Amino acid sequence: MPRTALLVSTALCAALLSPAAVSQAVAAADPAPTPVDRFEGEVPFAGQPAEGIFTWGGDTDDPPQLALTARPDAPEGEHVLSGTYDISGYGGFTHDYAATEPGHDWSAHQGIRFWWDGQNTGKSTNFEIKDGGANGEASELWTTSFADDFTGWKQIEIPFTNFVYRTDYQPVGGIDHVLGLTQMWGYAVTLPAGVKSQFAMDDVELYGKADQSLRASVTTDAAVYPVKEGGTATVRVTVATTGAVPLDDPVTVAYAPDGGTATSGKDYTPVSGTLTFPAGTASGATQTVKVRTLKDKSAENAETIPLKLTVTGAKAPAENPQVVVDAHGLPYLDSKLPIKKRVADLVKRMSLEEKAGQMTQAERGGVGTGADVATYDLGSLLSGGGSTPTPNTAAAWAQMIDSFQLRAQATRFQIPLIYGVDAVHGHNNLAGATIMPHNIGIGATRDPQLAERTGAVTASEVRATGVPWDFAPCLCVTRDERWGRSYESFGEDPALVQSMETMIQGLQGAANGKQLKDDDKVLATAKHFVGDGGTAYGSSTTGTYTIDQGVTTVTRQQLEAIHLAPYQTAVDRGIGTVMPSYSSLDIVGDGLGPVKMHARADMINGVLKKRMGFDGFVISDWNAIDQLPGDYASHVSTSVNAGVDMMMVPYSYKDFSSTLVAEVKAGHVTEKRIDDAVSRILTQKFKLGLFEKPYADTSNAAKIGSTSHRAVARQAAAESQVLLKNANNVLPLKKSQKVYVAGSNADDLGNQTGGWTITWQGASGTNTTGTTILQGMKNAGGNVTYSKDASASTSGYDVGVVVVGETPYAEGIGDVGNGNDLTLTPADQAAVDKVCAAMKCAVLIVSGRPQLIGDRLPKIDAVVASWLPGTEGDGVADVLYGKRSFTGQLPVTWPKSEAQLPINVGDTSYDPQFPYGWGLTTPTKAPTGGTATLKALEAAAGKTRSAATGKALVTKARLIVQAKVGQNVTAAVSKPFADADHLLLTGKYAAAVKKLEEAYRAA
Repeated sequence: MPRTALLVSTALCAALLSPAAVSQAVAAADPAPTPVDRFEGEVPFAGQPAEGIFTWGGDTDDPPQLALTARPDAPEGEHVLSGTYDISGYGGFTHDYAATEPGHDWSAHQGIRFWWDGQNTGKSTNFEIKDGGANGEASELWTTSFADDFTGWKQIEIPFTNFVYRTDYQPVGGIDHVLGLTQMWGYAVTLPAGVKSQFAMDDVELYGKADQSLRASVTTDAAVYPVKEGGTATVRVTVATTGAVPLDDPVTVAYAPDGGTATSGKDYTPVSGTLTFPAGTASGATQTVKVRTLKDKSAENAETIPLKLTVTGAKAPAENPQVVVDAHGLPYLDSKLPIKKRVADLVKRMSLEEKAGQMTQAERGGVGTGADVATYDLGSLLSGGGSTPTPNTAAAWAQMIDSFQLRAQATRFQIPLIYGVDAVHGHNNLAGATIMPHNIGIGATRDPQLAERTGAVTASEVRATGVPWDFAPCLCVTRDERWGRSYESFGEDPALVQSMETMIQGLQGAANGKQLKDDDKVLATAKHFVGDGGTAYGSSTTGTYTIDQGVTTVTRQQLEAIHLAPYQTAVDRGIGTVMPSYSSLDIVGDGLGPVKMHARADMINGVLKKRMGFDGFVISDWNAIDQLPGDYASHVSTSVNAGVDMMMVPYSYKDFSSTLVAEVKAGHVTEKRIDDAVSRILTQKFKLGLFEKPYADTSNAAKIGSTSHRAVARQAAAESQVLLKNANNVLPLKKSQKVYVAGSNADDLGNQTGGWTITWQGASGTNTTGTTILQGMKNAGGNVTYSKDASASTSGYDVGVVVVGETPYAEGIGDVGNGNDLTLTPADQAAVDKVCAAMKCAVLIVSGRPQLIGDRLPKIDAVVASWLPGTEGDGVADVLYGKRSFTGQLPVTWPKSEAQLPINVGDTSYDPQFPYGWGLTTPTKAPTGGTATLKALEAAAGKTRSAATGKALVTKARLIVQAKVGQNVTAAVSKPFADADHLLLTGKYAAAVKKLEEAYRAA
């Protein structure tokens, strides 16, 4: 029935009432409905920051097709919103209010309603509203659903009390977890997947009158209250109202114990009663409930005293609080005992379900406020890329992690969580942290001591936010720069990767783990075991990826020499955890074919744990077991039996834990294997000191993003710059020169920091605190003028600097062939062409991998591989203006064409644009000499036992060779030149100089 008919019927009924009855009805009537959407064209199809309706989806096919359609049966007006959909992943539409205007106040109403044209699909449609935050795309999401189990128009009414906080996804990680309703930004509809259908919707409006139970809420200051036996727990109970107005009516809170493992009268004094907040009580008023525990002489597990709160006149807390009497007197709690004994004592006390929980890692977004931490005895939580608290500050991180750790105190043995993050180039999820160059740039520095210092800065900033575990460093040996993760590698030479593993000591401290409990150290992770950098182009079967997560096909000798070598170094350095790769390994001749690494017991159990002697624990990659063949039970048993000790199952942690228990009971996984995994995990928790200090130690928080930390990142940025060409000594620049700066990456901090910065994929623009390359040049005292697209006049300048390259990406999203290539954008090419035609020019390439510039190279005077230098653009300016010399060397081969890929040091056929190890310098006085000098250097190198002396001798020889070669980089020069750098890294100094002599003769 059209809504106009409904209104006429209501008016007719009112006319039949007496005047007194009408007066009483009006007094008690709900407020008039408030329109949200009429779909008569008043709200356009548009997006943020303007008000509008827009679609979204998991891929290009998932967004629905929308239209405003005239229909004679429209419940209101003449038009409805109609659409068709066929969704494989996820998709839907959103109405966002304008971000340039204040949010709307919905707090006077009972709920939201709309008309829906049912198709009787039997599927559920999710409906969510957007509360608080900066705008509709940075707000809290509250969700509910309705079933499409009817045909024709039906009005769907949803009281606001039906909405629950969405825990599987929050765009900003949550604001306050309270549906305030005073700053609303619109709604979104998620249509059902797996069915091809249509829909129509009309007349979205707010209805009804809000009652106090919606506007007032009762909360407690914590969910868990640990207390030492004999102590008193104080539970603070607070009443608050929307808009902070006083209570209209009284609110009562009755409290009493509700089960638990503690015994009233034996473990605590009986407690019950009622708290009353009278009408007129101010919002924020607090009263307390005290629970006194009793002391006895026996050693005990932790015992719980849940308090049931029965609230009248306000919304009750989402969950009841519980007091926990701390475990005490048990051997595993004795910090004076050896860790091995503490572990053994704890493991023997645990149930199978508790052990399975320790082997389970969930995402913070998956556990909501954290009640499941105790319910499922979870051993670990993580923040995926971009999964952050709001606000994204160090204090908020510490508070969030402490709240999760508090949940773990409600378990029998109070085993602390170990929280992990991907801090792959600094604490990159945290706004304002010091962001280092990505590993490819660290490899370019050839400076192991600096690599260690970058790790130490990262560890300090990560631990200061309460995070004790870092999923870094990546020890992949990148062999094909079409790989979207190539910038996560230190380079293509395993010897270079091994030399940079000093970063492990920066993160963890001493190899024996004695420093892990310190407030500036974290547990490190060697990843991705093994061969992730060797996957063949075109071998990936993950979505649209072309190379990431594909197949690495190698002989056993190649596997040992290239991909396994860095892991033995990591084990020797005491690495605490190892993460297997998504990729498959195909060892030629073993008869197994490609096998996913998470299933390779021969490599994890056999090579890593047994042969290499790794005594830490193995953590899976994100949902990696889902890629194994077979059903879910076989995924679990195969991976655990292969040697994976903890499973990263972000949102399926319940299924994993229960399935693992079932697989053990079915005899598919032995209890001995479970005990081994749990013992390894607990050992690292004890080493980290988490049992004694589970909560964040924020004493180093003031150092996050500090001048001293940024100085390390600035040095790393400077040393990572590789000078590939420098005709006529264009670089370094002089402060007296008028410099014309152009290019897409000159003044873009997001492009400069790359992927894995604030969010998983990273983003262009300013998303954290730092200095762009342009600003760095200005800070250096340069006389610069900036025109991003080089549209400004180019006359009157001494030299041009064009900063070009890539925009951010991460993992397979960045694979070449997956919407990416190795060429500059047309805009960047145009900027290079214009500036370099008008003046002497230097081109800086800000990228995660080499870019193909051979066609423009003759027209460019100087070329710098800037990689992804991080937040400290001042470091790039330091070498541009000569404050520091260029000292960086190529960590990967720079190809002439994509057809050459893969191309690597040691290849039989090797004819690159620039060879591995190439890197000019700008010292005040370059070394001179010829064949005789090189012979003398070779002789001296053969006699030295000092690594520093050996490196200095080879470096001098390299600079002599580069000076002769100039830009005449031929295949005859490149091969021995690259081989020399590999020999240097393996300590064969005389052999390295000898190879450089060969390159010199070929030049």
